[in-house]
Amino acid sequence: MIGVVVIVAVDVVGDVGAAAMAKSLFQKGADFTTAMVFMFASTNLVVELGIVLLILMGWQFTAAEFIGGPIMIALLAVTGGYFLQRRLTDRARVELVAAAAHGGHGPHEGHDHDAMTGVSEARQTELEHQPWKEKLTSKSAWADAAAYTMADITMLRFELVIGYVVAGFLAALVSPHVWNDLFWPHHGVFTSIENVIVGPLIAIASFVCSIGNVPLAAALWRGGISFGGVISFIFADLITLPLLLIYRKYYGTRIALRLLVQFWLVMSTAGLIVEGLFAGLHLLPAHRTGEVVMTRFRWNYTSILDIVAIGVFGLLYWLYRNRSRLGGGGGYAIDPVCHMQVRTADAPASAVHEGARVFFCSDRCRERFEAGV
Repeated sequence: MIGVVVIVAVDVVGDVGAAAMAKSLFQKGADFTTAMVFMFASTNLVVELGIVLLILMGWQFTAAEFIGGPIMIALLAVTGGYFLQRRLTDRARVELVAAAAHGGHGPHEGHDHDAMTGVSEARQTELEHQPWKEKLTSKSAWADAAAYTMADITMLRFELVIGYVVAGFLAALVSPHVWNDLFWPHHGVFTSIENVIVGPLIAIASFVCSIGNVPLAAALWRGGISFGGVISFIFADLITLPLLLIYRKYYGTRIALRLLVQFWLVMSTAGLIVEGLFAGLHLLPAHRTGEVVMTRFRWNYTSILDIVAIGVFGLLYWLYRNRSRLGGGGGYAIDPVCHMQVRTADAPASAVHEGARVFFCSDRCRERFEAGV
């Protein structure tokens, strides 16, 4: 159980990071569909996912990932204008920019990422023009990077907790036969169609993201889901419930629901196309093998990766806590209501409490603080 929870925790953070980067690109002027293509590519066309698929499930699944990924991206580009018209995305961009300009509390309850980190505008400009070699050897640059990381985690803490805790319990305690009851075996093409539709549904229900869903995919494969169903399930890491909640926070409920429908259609269609290609080339796996999700702790390569990930997180947290001493950040304070970091120089709101000035990320947080004092 511990291993599963840690793997999913680290994994959800990776997908959340991709979503946050896509949001940042869109906010800075990128086309919405282009930002979503970036998010798809950064989570599904990655070497580590292919390696885990190869180890647990076989080369066919690794090949299917790198063949299906471009197919899925092409489908996303073709359907983007239909599901997300320009008027919707332009409005979302305006609201994101306005939220950032007013301390982050826009229509979708977001927070200004730069205000949260405590990294001043002058410091950000300095970092943008600093050579990469200097950044990699600068303690202050690493401290600022840690501040951005902790700001993302803090902003999305509730979604992360819900996602990885539920995922760990579902993956470890729910029998694969429960999932397999959703399949229609021995119905030819109808089974393939039904399975590629059900695959993303299982991904949503299981909360498991990216590499963390491969062990569960192996269990589903051994239990009877079709090849295309497995592929659509693996691709569906971007519509798990924690990510859907994040889309809603970033872009609003309307766009989040449209993304769910579009992504589901794209992932299912890509899974069906990949299965058809492999079947036509007689490359479908002949045997249903695969390691079922571990239900107890085991000392293996994933345990080592878990320890490394925890160590890296511990280092980032230390850098974040000591960034002022290391020369990073500066001029920041913690909002006592939402616990976000804000720049004291341009904090949206402040108040004097017991002789000391307290800074807030918004007027609403100040009002809540004053009402509770």
